[in-house]
Amino acid sequence: MMAYGACIFDLDGVITDTAHYHFLAWKRLAESVGVPFDEEDNHQLKGVGRMESLAYILAKSDRTFDEAARARLAEQKNDDYKNLIREISPADLLPGILDAFDWLTERGMKIGLASASKNARPVIESLGVADRFHYVADAAQIPRGKPAPDIFLDVATAFGLSPEDCIGVEDAAAGVTAIKSAGMIAIGIGDPVILAHADLILPDTADLVGKGFAPLIG
Repeated sequence: MMAYGACIFDLDGVITDTAHYHFLAWKRLAESVGVPFDEEDNHQLKGVGRMESLAYILAKSDRTFDEAARARLAEQKNDDYKNLIREISPADLLPGILDAFDWLTERGMKIGLASASKNARPVIESLGVADRFHYVADAAQIPRGKPAPDIFLDVATAFGLSPEDCIGVEDAAAGVTAIKSAGMIAIGIGDPVILAHADLILPDTADLVGKGFAPLIG
């Protein structure tokens, strides 16, 4: 078995599930510019950055939006989302996450966060797990969003590790692509069809230690 030095987690759908809040915020924004938005549209935005998500929505409009208008709409969505997640708490951690953190820490592995969300820091603080991460990538400073590997490579660099010494955990196809493009082992959480290119696929986070980390790391 390989001696991995770090595990790098996505946030939404892996540490906690804020997908519904994103859906509500994007739906409100889409409707404000006269664009329909449903669950299928929301699925297309999974793992995608804010401006790329906004571009997807505005491409459905027959209106033209300049850079200033796009910036205002992105801020509108972000403000709405932040209001929606104010009540998030440690109770919103997904099953098995604390066990996973404990398991990795006991083995001396670094724990990183590679989220496309620019609100990642306040979310993990509200969840009560900010101190469990050795490094949190700043999505605002990453030149290319997922499926580009940049954010995962940023975390590996911060740890002083080669990509092949890291494991990434994602629930989105774009995220798994980013992990694989970075040269890391990818654990996918969720649909085995959508995440077929992951090295290991688990139905949910409750299986991370027993069926995920243990077979890979020992």
